[in-house]
Amino acid sequence: MATFNKFNSFVEALAEKVHNLGSDTLKIALTNSAPLATNTVLANITQITAANGYTAGGNTASITSSSQTSGTYKLVLGDVTFTASGGAMAAFRYAVLYNDTATNDELIGWYDYGSSITLADTETFTIDYDPTNGALTIT
Repeated sequence: MATFNKFNSFVEALAEKVHNLGSDTLKIALTNSAPLATNTVLANITQITAANGYTAGGNTASITSSSQTSGTYKLVLGDVTFTASGGAMAAFRYAVLYNDTATNDELIGWYDYGSSITLADTETFTIDYDPTNGALTIT
């Protein structure tokens, strides 16, 4: 799994009750343009073309658990799979986690896979979240 990088605005958005990570709809959007830590909303991200299996806004990340133990919060997400259909999906390198429930689709963080990935027709790409360590922790 690629390393999680948080957007700077995520911290403030948590403090100001923008996110309810236990119940909001979280999604993964794909981009081939490097996100900036200073980006704040999904509109700041240039998503790949919505075609051949990719839908604008990306795929939903199901919340498996959201809990705190000894002062450390952990968000565990189910795996998210993208499947090319009807042709090759546009190349992407970054998977961006954002809150689709929040009014402005506030950004949470992104994963950098190190190089561009292209899916040929019927190929899949799975973001394999670790059920033990979770998608993110807050201490």
